[in-house]
Amino acid sequence: MTTPYPTPPASSGTPVSATDYDGRPVLVEPGIRRLDGAVREVSVPPFAPPVTHGSLADLPYDNAEADPDKVVLSRRLSDGGWKDVTAARFAAEVEAVARGLIAEGLMPGDRIAVMARTTYDWTLLDFAAWAAGLVTVPVYPTSSVFQTRWILHDSGAVALVTETAAQAAALGPELAHLPDLRHVWVMEKDHVARLAEAGAPVPDGEVGVRRGMLGPDTLATLIYTSGTTGRPKGCALSHGNFFAEVDNAIELLHPVFKAKDDDLSVLLFLPMSHVFGRMVAIACVRARVRLGHAPSLAPADLLPDLAAFRPTCLLTIPYMLEKIYNSARAKAESGGRVGAFDRAADIARRYGEALEARQTGTGNGPSRALKTQRTFYDPLVYRRIRSAMGGRVRHVICGGSPLGRSLAAFYAGAGIEIFEGYGLTETTGASTVTPPLKPRLGTVGWPLPGTRVRIAADGEILLSGDHVLRGYWDPRAGGVVPATRDGWLPTGDLGELDDDGYLTITGRKKELLITAGGKSVAPAPLENWLRQHPLISQVMLVGDGRPFVAALITLDPQGTTHWRQMIGKHPVPPELLVGDEELHAVLQRAVDEANRMVSRPESIRRFAVLPVDFTEAAGHLTPSMKLRRDQILRDFAAEVEGLYER
Repeated sequence: MTTPYPTPPASSGTPVSATDYDGRPVLVEPGIRRLDGAVREVSVPPFAPPVTHGSLADLPYDNAEADPDKVVLSRRLSDGGWKDVTAARFAAEVEAVARGLIAEGLMPGDRIAVMARTTYDWTLLDFAAWAAGLVTVPVYPTSSVFQTRWILHDSGAVALVTETAAQAAALGPELAHLPDLRHVWVMEKDHVARLAEAGAPVPDGEVGVRRGMLGPDTLATLIYTSGTTGRPKGCALSHGNFFAEVDNAIELLHPVFKAKDDDLSVLLFLPMSHVFGRMVAIACVRARVRLGHAPSLAPADLLPDLAAFRPTCLLTIPYMLEKIYNSARAKAESGGRVGAFDRAADIARRYGEALEARQTGTGNGPSRALKTQRTFYDPLVYRRIRSAMGGRVRHVICGGSPLGRSLAAFYAGAGIEIFEGYGLTETTGASTVTPPLKPRLGTVGWPLPGTRVRIAADGEILLSGDHVLRGYWDPRAGGVVPATRDGWLPTGDLGELDDDGYLTITGRKKELLITAGGKSVAPAPLENWLRQHPLISQVMLVGDGRPFVAALITLDPQGTTHWRQMIGKHPVPPELLVGDEELHAVLQRAVDEANRMVSRPESIRRFAVLPVDFTEAAGHLTPSMKLRRDQILRDFAAEVEGLYER
């Protein structure tokens, strides 16, 4: 890939102050470079100084020394309650488990895999492993035996910690093929506590010696990308990568991590095996923001956790925000209040857009009449939305895919500020983030401080910064192989930069559909728009090499149940609605509305309703809810052919 730009220079190491005398965020306008009149590169200088010594392993110890009684985590109890953990207590637990790992013979640089849902023990093991000089390797608890075996073999893991005995037992037949794996420990069998006990004989200074061997350039973790095709690749992220990411994120996202509030808190329920959740967990420990872990995304489990923990910030993906909105609207419709809800939603969107206009200097903000209307609907609608999130949520960090301008404006108007971001495993999380005080709804913001974003000639997004990975793990090539080209990481994503430097994601290079007529179509905008419909669970556009674009649509069970009730019919399973003419008419109206966003050659001409949903278990979704397009095309080949046979 050729570009008209030179290799980016190394970071100067001179941070830009991110706060004024009142401790409020001060935004630094990004540097913008143009080519042929279009913005092609945007950069924001670092807000935090680079870390030149030490590692993530030091954070619990630094916190304990600085503020030993500060509550830095809360541990979820079996009865649904929460037990606070102080900085001093967490450091002591990290020390004890680190000694246990040393006592079991694990050596500096050894890889230890963790296969578990989002739990307190995950974070404890992460920091304990680092304190013992180890490298952690996350494994999704939903991974198949084959996927798990591949990650353990490729990483050369010498130890594995699973959450359940069943997970460990499933790997039993594979152990003969994993000669490096010497230890298997199980959380539900209290093996983490036993590790702490086993470490008692280890000399007091041994963990300190191990920590002293680590530096910013030391490998911290191997995170295997779930990928939409092929075998996963191990992203080799250093302690310095995480420091560059979290330190700048903490300074930028001042309301989340540094506001003058002694009870800032984050409830983490996205997978710790994903870099997004892991990065925020580390940022919370770094900033001493109380962190909690919720292991289940099922509403019956998550809603009580939200109510009991009452976070001030949530980490989520657009899919969940869409479902919260759709669920609230469905409840209003069931109670005969859908008209009021829709009016409230419209007011919230207008209020959110007015706030944006004031913050960006393009308007005066909400009018007096709009403020009055919002105040009227707050206890009727908006407060209920906030209550579903625990009642105290003021901010949401959202990533994974574009949220969309309409929904972002609604939540802003409902009193919840959305910080939307974009990034990859390879960039240790976010590379762009919505800047506080200057959002642009519908975009993924400006570069994270210390980051450069470039748009290549073919529209691909390129990234550069100290948070970009050192390379991919490849034991056959002797360790880590480079991932960047001339200092830039090719992302495989397509995007656009507007005149003020805000990035919009338009699709994936590999997902681009090219019709028989030669029209290039990015499927993501239409898919994301349609997925917000209450009757729709997932959407995938097809049409590569075909005469026109079509779509595969799966149904949302809760949405279809509610819809059937509202039209006076008994609920039936989604698979029985595939040929329902009334449902087809509703979906056709949604498709027609979506098609208004694009040109005729890009529009959806036909669609098929599938009898089953796309799921991770069936191989149709990655653990981060991305479509595995090749697998879907194989499994539903007959349905795709049917779209073009009429």
